[in-house]
Amino acid sequence: MSLKKSKKLFAAWISLISNFILTIIKIIIGAAFHSTALVADGVHNGGDVIASIATLSSMKLSNQPADKEHPYGHGKAEDIASGAISIILGLAGLFLIYESFMAFFEPAASVSMWAFFAAIVSLIWKQLLYKYTIKIGRQANSKSLIATAYDHLADVYASLAAVIGLGAGWIGDIFHIPYAVYGDPIAGIVVSFLIIKVAIEMGIKSINVLMESNVSEEKQEHYRKLILTFPEVKRIDRLRAREHGNYILIDARLSVPGDLTIQEGHDITKTIRDRMMKKNKDVEEVLIHLNPWYPD
Repeated sequence: MSLKKSKKLFAAWISLISNFILTIIKIIIGAAFHSTALVADGVHNGGDVIASIATLSSMKLSNQPADKEHPYGHGKAEDIASGAISIILGLAGLFLIYESFMAFFEPAASVSMWAFFAAIVSLIWKQLLYKYTIKIGRQANSKSLIATAYDHLADVYASLAAVIGLGAGWIGDIFHIPYAVYGDPIAGIVVSFLIIKVAIEMGIKSINVLMESNVSEEKQEHYRKLILTFPEVKRIDRLRAREHGNYILIDARLSVPGDLTIQEGHDITKTIRDRMMKKNKDVEEVLIHLNPWYPD
């Protein structure tokens, strides 16, 4: 295994183990001291644990080579897993909003120092995880690891909301400030909405990949400019590119001079394909169809 792959795998395992530990700490302390904000943050981390397991498992499957039943490879395995996780997270977020909302109709519970400090530890831990994971993800050019890093960043904001809510509730409890004692359930609602936001974003991305939507206009323009650097290409008749898990498939119809031989056309096609894949490490396959072009 290469050093880059080993670092990538190590970072993925660090994220998984860290999320698991934080989930246990938050849910146990949050449940013991009746903190809806901390329980919500713990469920958020629990979703990350499931996501990390699914990512590691689907990563292994998606890296399998193409076979007779799956001639385009197994790249979409990660997107199927992400779609399932988004549904689980969305339902958990809705349930936690309900639980936090119902807390307003009950006497406010005293905020525990343990719950407050657990939220602070999570905030610091997640910030360090984000910096480490984004660094390794960019070095390894790993889309899944960079996505994991941004998930850590979302957790930083969720933990920050929990810290503010618990802190407000703690201060309100000590100094008998009206309404401040409800900072915990308010933070629980904020964190729950963050969970739902992450779920929606994950779901939309998974659906787009599974429905084979085109890549961004910026990427398409980049591919167009690269193809047009070849003087033999007189016109791009059609250019399509789609994500297939963690790699991209491109097919293009290009017009070249009609008097070229089959061998010359083959050589041009191969050169374009090789340069496209060399310049774009995430491009796995380039299918090119040539059309004859004649000057007017």
